[in-house]
Amino acid sequence: MSTHSQAVSGHQRIETSNLLMIVLVLLTVLVGGVVEIVPLFFQRSTTQPAPGLKPYTALQLAGRDIYLREGCYNCHSQMIRPLAAETLRYGKYSTAGEFVYDHPFQWGSKRTGPDLARVGTKYSDDWHRIHLNNPRDLVPESNMPAYPWLAASPVDAAGMPARLGAMRTLGVPYTEAEVQSSAQDVAGKTELDALIAYLQVLGTANK
Repeated sequence: MSTHSQAVSGHQRIETSNLLMIVLVLLTVLVGGVVEIVPLFFQRSTTQPAPGLKPYTALQLAGRDIYLREGCYNCHSQMIRPLAAETLRYGKYSTAGEFVYDHPFQWGSKRTGPDLARVGTKYSDDWHRIHLNNPRDLVPESNMPAYPWLAASPVDAAGMPARLGAMRTLGVPYTEAEVQSSAQDVAGKTELDALIAYLQVLGTANK
């Protein structure tokens, strides 16, 4: 049998065998994923904190949990957009070093809304309060849902030490004193206060 005939026969065997095709596709995806992802774990730009980056305070961490719980990341996942129109409007695009203390991180392959990593300090706390209570009071064309219940919901202070402790286990450099004082740090705060504190710190490391 010629080499050409053997190649055709092997190709037909792959195409006519569902199991073999599935195995080969999975193997291809696995190898491609490893080649693309593994090197990122050894690049300083993706594993080292950006200059000036600090771990979230207890209130900011509580706000980040609320951000995840309410699904804000569905429209505002961080995504590199180094386009002139984007950087002129929102500032420098997000970098991996700004999010090394995020577990899990909020990087995605799609972003519908603005890059919130450049929102920090751009607007006042009062602006965020009005916007979160009813976005259309400030941006009439907004399709973002309102979150009025956050102002009436207290932060779960009792659960904060466990949250900071879990983050410390994952490599966030919290001290024991910060873990132990975290419940007191959020006492009397609402979920709206926490979410605003989180939004206000986004992107400030590079400033």
